[in-house]
Amino acid sequence: MKARVGVDRAPTTLSTYLFTYRTLSEFIKAKFKVPDLAFGQLNEQFIRDYQDFILLEKGYAVDTLRGYLAILKKICRIAYKEGHSEKYHFCHFKLPKQKESTPRALNRENFEKLRDLEIPEKRRSHIITKDLFLFACYTGTAYADAVSITRENLFTDDGGSLWLKYRRKKTDYLGRVKLLPEAVALIEKYRDDTRETLFPPQDYHTLRGNMKALRLMAGLSQDLVYHMGRHSFASLVTFEEGVPIETISKMLGHSNVRTTQIYARAPRMVA
Repeated sequence: MKARVGVDRAPTTLSTYLFTYRTLSEFIKAKFKVPDLAFGQLNEQFIRDYQDFILLEKGYAVDTLRGYLAILKKICRIAYKEGHSEKYHFCHFKLPKQKESTPRALNRENFEKLRDLEIPEKRRSHIITKDLFLFACYTGTAYADAVSITRENLFTDDGGSLWLKYRRKKTDYLGRVKLLPEAVALIEKYRDDTRETLFPPQDYHTLRGNMKALRLMAGLSQDLVYHMGRHSFASLVTFEEGVPIETISKMLGHSNVRTTQIYARAPRMVA
């Protein structure tokens, strides 16, 4: 595959294969406690559990999952044709439908409602969820990145400004963001020298449930999912403030500006 890049395969194709391999390895180790499985050990439940792992544990989008599953099915088909597998696994498994939709961002009214929402101290889990989401709005970080970044991902430039520099879990591309005062305040709020990560750990299942509760608590008119924070950063915090799209692309860790242009087409915030 690597030798065919630039000939009849795009670099992004190789990346998709590599990330499919990586997520499959993570899933097998987490689910089965072994480094690998033979083709004869695969069944329909395997691909359903892998699908849940990608969507729920990793927090990836349906379109990303679709690409991974397509590669898995292709590999199983090749293995069957070349005699490595006695069965054509997953041949009847239908891929999730690909969505053609405009990225969603919070409008300004809903953003301010959530930002100003006061949550009782006893509901600490919901407070953490809210702050993780606001951090996404201020930095453009995806869930998988926000819960794994450490102080080693922070650096101060010659002018004294604090920056966040990290490699995205999803693509391995570099994201680089000058931190707003609001983002710095959130980091300091959870500062704990006994913990490696900047924020307390919170699994995706808990976060997703808390997001639904936060929507009701704040009286939002929009559904609330974590990835909306990344889109809100692209449109509300940067694009509408006149930041060049090339700069936004680097902040988000996108591989090309075309992807960022899709984010920029998100509905504009209303004052």
